[in-house]
Amino acid sequence: MQNIFIIGSKGIPAAYGGYETFVDKLTEYQRNNDKIKYHVACKGKENKEYIYHNARCFMIKVPDIGPAQAIYYDVAALKECCRYIEKKQVKQPVIYILACRIGPFIRHYVRKIHKLGGKVYVNPDGHEWMRQKWNAYVRKYWKISEQMMVKNADLLICDSKNIEQYIKKEYEKYYPETTFIAYGTEIRKSQMADSDEKLKKWYAERKIYPKQYYLVVGRFVPENNYETMIREFMCSKTTKNFVIITNVNDKFLDELETRLHFKKDSRIRFVGTVYDQELLKKIRENAYGYFHGHEVGGTNPSLLEALGSTDLNLLLNVPFNREVALDSALYWTKKSGSLARLIETADKMSGSEIEAYGAKAKERITKAYSWEFISSEYRKVFLGK
Repeated sequence: MQNIFIIGSKGIPAAYGGYETFVDKLTEYQRNNDKIKYHVACKGKENKEYIYHNARCFMIKVPDIGPAQAIYYDVAALKECCRYIEKKQVKQPVIYILACRIGPFIRHYVRKIHKLGGKVYVNPDGHEWMRQKWNAYVRKYWKISEQMMVKNADLLICDSKNIEQYIKKEYEKYYPETTFIAYGTEIRKSQMADSDEKLKKWYAERKIYPKQYYLVVGRFVPENNYETMIREFMCSKTTKNFVIITNVNDKFLDELETRLHFKKDSRIRFVGTVYDQELLKKIRENAYGYFHGHEVGGTNPSLLEALGSTDLNLLLNVPFNREVALDSALYWTKKSGSLARLIETADKMSGSEIEAYGAKAKERITKAYSWEFISSEYRKVFLGK
């Protein structure tokens, strides 16, 4: 029995973001695997254990110490893993750490885990140190932390080939051992019918109509290029709406309004968040097109969901996005006029052209990004096959 300890997600069942969904799906698709036992650290208000998808979930009580919570949580979870391994005399355990938050503390624990006969694997995520939401000091911490995690890890599991290439080149002097396993997504269609009252009410309240809107779903942060997408949309002649599903940051929203005056354009609709996953999937399926402006990080969950749901996808032309979508999408740059022209081109496409792009996108997702495939790739790595 191979014991895998996972640190770095807020916990399962998933109620948060990408890492939580990843751990939820990994354990779901391997819940009947009698060769692997998963132990998942979960952030909580008390120290207790429970079973979910046959995984042992252990809660770590984290004090309210602001932004440093995440670092405290990962270190506390790592400490608890060592305690459990030592107490239960677990043979050849693998500790899998998601993200590079705890670089300054990692060397001590790697040495301890090695003495216990175990190994430490790390998922380096994307370029966290490049995100505009962090100030210069935090970015510097992220970069140093990433360096130390790479230096001390036994294996780095990268969810993007571009991230893997970056790790190998940037930290060549450490001779990092790497492998590539992407993030995954569901490939089924929404179970919600077009006639569902919840769907009809959502559209009616916002005066939005199926196949008459472009869509974005994602975090409302500068590096997702909302400014470029809104400005270019305003410059286009499309009669369709631009529906933005996000948890709005008022400060950033006010900055965009000051620069763009987008409130004068009735086509642009900020509609808040949608927590009902079946409804959200249906909204994706009914979009005429999907914009993706993400340019920091590896395999982006929202992009995978878009390719699996929306037929026509208009993506920012960066290596991370091209690696995922290949020729199943249209691409734009941040150069003035690029996206506006692409929107007008997309508006003129025939139904059969759009369907062809949709078929390519779904084929791409099914072959390389289904959770079933991703979980099987992890099984091979964890079992050394």
